[in-house]
Amino acid sequence: MNQWPDARNNDPRNPYGSPGGPIRPEGSPASSSHDGYNTGQVYGRTPAPRSARPNWRKRITVGLLAFLAVLLVVSVSTYFWADSKLRREVDLGRLADRPPAGEGTNYLIVGSDSREGLSDEDKKDLHTGSADGKRTDSMMILHTGDNGTTMLSLPRDSYVTIPAFTGAKSGKQYPASAHKLNQAYSDGGAELLVRTVEFNTGLRIDHYAEIGFGGFRSLVDSLGGVDMCIDKPVKDRDSGADFKAGCQTLDGKQSLAFVRQRHQEADQDLGRMRNQQKFLNTLAKQAASPSTILNPFRLYPVIGSGLDTLIVDEDMELWDLTSMFWAMKGVTGGDGKQMTVPIGNANLPTRGDGVAVKWDPVKSKQLFAQLKNDEKVTVS
Repeated sequence: MNQWPDARNNDPRNPYGSPGGPIRPEGSPASSSHDGYNTGQVYGRTPAPRSARPNWRKRITVGLLAFLAVLLVVSVSTYFWADSKLRREVDLGRLADRPPAGEGTNYLIVGSDSREGLSDEDKKDLHTGSADGKRTDSMMILHTGDNGTTMLSLPRDSYVTIPAFTGAKSGKQYPASAHKLNQAYSDGGAELLVRTVEFNTGLRIDHYAEIGFGGFRSLVDSLGGVDMCIDKPVKDRDSGADFKAGCQTLDGKQSLAFVRQRHQEADQDLGRMRNQQKFLNTLAKQAASPSTILNPFRLYPVIGSGLDTLIVDEDMELWDLTSMFWAMKGVTGGDGKQMTVPIGNANLPTRGDGVAVKWDPVKSKQLFAQLKNDEKVTVS
């Protein structure tokens, strides 16, 4: 017999009977497994135990460690890739009669007129000419130490003593002689040039770096140009320079023309060296900027373009090269000094060498001594 009241079926608002809950048959217990409607329980998903909840701190830590691991692998791979591209072609270890090492580090930085990698069309476009062999277009000693950085330009027409040497190809012995500094590079390449610089300055050259016309152009273009402020209009037919006064961005071709032009300078080669120092400092500043170093789309082309044509000594490590660029950047920021070796007699006639410049014997000797001892440079 049905023991449930008729109200169960007759009241559509409460099919279970009275408002207090379902009416239990006589004799049924006060509570059962089917009677949970008026106990206050909430039915649904059971809350997850505390240990099962996501541990965001742990996830962030793991993600950060993974990112650092990837960054380390990429950085190490990039370092060895870049280091492998250096052209270590100059053996300073075999040079004879070298001066003893001084304090600090000395880099000899050379811009050559090498046309390696340039087509006939490139040579015409860049106004480089097609002369055989290689000559130095610019030479600088970069000294770094505890008393800051000094960037010292050496005029290529400096009248110096070229020490005795043996011809690399002919094997012929050549006695010491007086010539322009540029002649040393023409006769014996980078190694004789280093010997000549050491012989006349008393400074031991620790590292050597050389770049030619093509590499210079490619490096500037990979940076997206170099921002230069030019004091006055420049127009030089020989180098192809044609600039208005004011701040502007120079591409590779324009930059090469700027550092090579000299005919609008009153002191020609000396004025050109000032332009070269200014340009190289700006170039180093942009190459070492966060916008280049932290951007792989700029960093890798810069490394590739710069190192493919850069000739260095056999002991030059990528870290040494980085330190060199960083020191050049420091000079731009005021942490150092830019100068030319003191000149005692400009436009000096020489036998068979045309017009040359002679260093001031007193000031230059004092300057080289200060650099060798890593003292503060006081010579102007």
